[in-house]
Amino acid sequence: MAMSPCSSSGVSSSSSSTLGADAGLEIRTRSVEQTLVPLVSQITTLINHKDKPKRSDKTLQAIQRVGQAVNLAVARFVTVGEAIANENHELKEEMSVACIEAKRAGETIAQLTDVASLDRLESDSHITIFTDKTGVVKAARLLLSSVTKVLVLADRVVIKQIITSRNKVLATMEQLEKVSSFQEFVQIFSQFGNEMVEFAHLTGDRQNDLKDEKKKARMAASRTVLEKCTMMLLTTSKTCLRHPDCESARINKDGVFHQMRLALEQVIEIITDSRSNGENELASISIYSGIRIFKNKVEGLRENLYFLSKENLSTMLEVILEHTEDFTDSAYTSHEHREHILELSKQAKMELEQLVSVWMQAQNQKTEDLMDDLEVAILKMCQCVNELRRELHSAATSLSADLLKYHTDHMVLKALKITGVEGNLEAIAEYTCKLSEQKEQLTEMCRLLRHVSGTEPLEITCIHAEDTFQVTGPQIISAAETLALHPSSKIAKENLEVFCEAWESQLSDMSTLLREINDVFEGRRGEKHVYLSLPRPGKHNANLKALKPVKLDTEEQAKIAKLGLELHLLTSDVDSETEQWEDQENKIVQHVQSMSSMAYSMYLFTRGEGLLKTTQDLFHQAEIFATEGTKLASAFHAFSDQLHCDGKPLLLLETEKLIPICQQLQITAKASVQGKSATFTKVDACIQKTRNVMTLLCQLLPLCCRLLRKNKTGNSCPKPAPPWKENRVQTGANTHCPERTAEMFGIKSLENHVTNTTFLETK
Repeated sequence: MAMSPCSSSGVSSSSSSTLGADAGLEIRTRSVEQTLVPLVSQITTLINHKDKPKRSDKTLQAIQRVGQAVNLAVARFVTVGEAIANENHELKEEMSVACIEAKRAGETIAQLTDVASLDRLESDSHITIFTDKTGVVKAARLLLSSVTKVLVLADRVVIKQIITSRNKVLATMEQLEKVSSFQEFVQIFSQFGNEMVEFAHLTGDRQNDLKDEKKKARMAASRTVLEKCTMMLLTTSKTCLRHPDCESARINKDGVFHQMRLALEQVIEIITDSRSNGENELASISIYSGIRIFKNKVEGLRENLYFLSKENLSTMLEVILEHTEDFTDSAYTSHEHREHILELSKQAKMELEQLVSVWMQAQNQKTEDLMDDLEVAILKMCQCVNELRRELHSAATSLSADLLKYHTDHMVLKALKITGVEGNLEAIAEYTCKLSEQKEQLTEMCRLLRHVSGTEPLEITCIHAEDTFQVTGPQIISAAETLALHPSSKIAKENLEVFCEAWESQLSDMSTLLREINDVFEGRRGEKHVYLSLPRPGKHNANLKALKPVKLDTEEQAKIAKLGLELHLLTSDVDSETEQWEDQENKIVQHVQSMSSMAYSMYLFTRGEGLLKTTQDLFHQAEIFATEGTKLASAFHAFSDQLHCDGKPLLLLETEKLIPICQQLQITAKASVQGKSATFTKVDACIQKTRNVMTLLCQLLPLCCRLLRKNKTGNSCPKPAPPWKENRVQTGANTHCPERTAEMFGIKSLENHVTNTTFLETK
């Protein structure tokens, strides 16, 4: 559970005025809100009970039961809070004070609700909820305030976890930047991969828990950068190590490290709520938000003629019209759209003049005729800016659709790959200019879409897309130059492929973004995109009944995303191993390359990308993957027959592990399931078993290299593998960190103890 500062504002509408927690606290995460709601509900039951002259024993017993339950839940809550304080000495003093206050308030509520017997109530003179309603309100207010403080302090532990994880990633990045040997690089990168998986899991939990959609969008953008840059960091570093004197390779690598550091810093800004200039200026840079605010002010004149000045209203329209110059000055806006925008801008100025004229008259003389004229002027003003917004939306979206369609064939990227392999520097320079032109078109498209995006999260996504094109374009160029300088380098070729895939992926994301912007404009705001929809009919289950997509919950999304990232890193490791083979037609190489490609498709599925569109597609792919694994085991056996050395038994032993894993995967993929929970379990099992197979391949392939070198036999001998391949550390292994589980336990328990009050029946 991730927790943040809280307030009463989002806790309970019925009790916020009476039971408000500290006014300086604000609820920023859903988990905190959900933790407080049951407690607020029980306390509200006590305070809002009807104070009737006649009270039955049943009523009194119910009141006492609720009071005692609140006290018991708070006592357990305090115990967990104190345990957290003992484990985090910097919080101990503050946490102890808050726990004491919460305990005292819980005990007070228990005393005031000690009214179980009607006879005792009449004979006893002690103060109760019936004689001191104010005391109950004070105790409730103190209880909510102190519990909220405990949650805020506990949230610091979660933030500290993320910061600590970020610091570990940064420290390992510094080591990666300085390595000079492949052996050292592989060892450190394996550690880096595990740290990135843990960081992705922590920040994913936090992202899903955030209430602010704008912060959630910023977090998603930063995490996307980090995920894509992880693979770029691998290939650029390998390219630099292979070609240490290549300037373009060094520029490529430095750019990736810089991007990762910026993204890591933004994540910390979001979780610590430190404001960046970009976030503060967001509202002023888009036309859609300017028009929305302007219309609200204009329509507010119906209720109050004096709440703003005509100068303020004129300034607001002036700012909107200044931003429309981004459209009219753009070389990519059609002549027709430009003319319509200029015409509507002129009309908006005239409508405002008419509105101000009637408005000023109405201030001096509020007659029925003038108020009718004001209503007409307000309607015409709003209609005019609506038409302007519609025209701007049409200009931006039609340009975007045309550009995305035009660049869908990726001809420039294909040409760069071909000319790079040919070592043709002149052709590289020519296509570099074309890519730069394409980059300018796409960044302009993002800027215009941002103005009409319709929501702040979509606006942030547009800004992220613009930044991605701005950064990735030059990186593709430097990667292509490196390949042209070293045309026979497989790692330089792989490096260029990675950057081209990032460009293609961003173009694909733009199509999705364009659809979402159109949906918002037309009022069709459906469910947000998630990693996975379960289950859906696909081409491999034609006989099944059509099922509605089922949205995964937060925990399921995080688990699938984490598995996907591990699979992604493993496919890269396996590809690096197969590169060492001179004979690419070797059966082992062919089977492994095929399996790596299928595993990568499964990774793309966890991101909602690639050719696997449904869960049935995934299961079918897993089945084929398992079959290919069985064939690979046979190829390993055939290979072992050629060996005459001590290492042969070890190879056979490792190969025997491959067969049962593939059989298990095949059985899982073929198993019939129904319902969301069962389908998710099957998806999870398929990806986990695929990951296990890829992990085993990371051990088998270097072993084959060693045995071949030792025997110096065979017709398809790989190149002598450098020693750094022999000491591979498994990427993605042991990612379920016990320390993290221990750290999260206290907060989970804290949440559970408060939520336990929901079992009570209030009467």
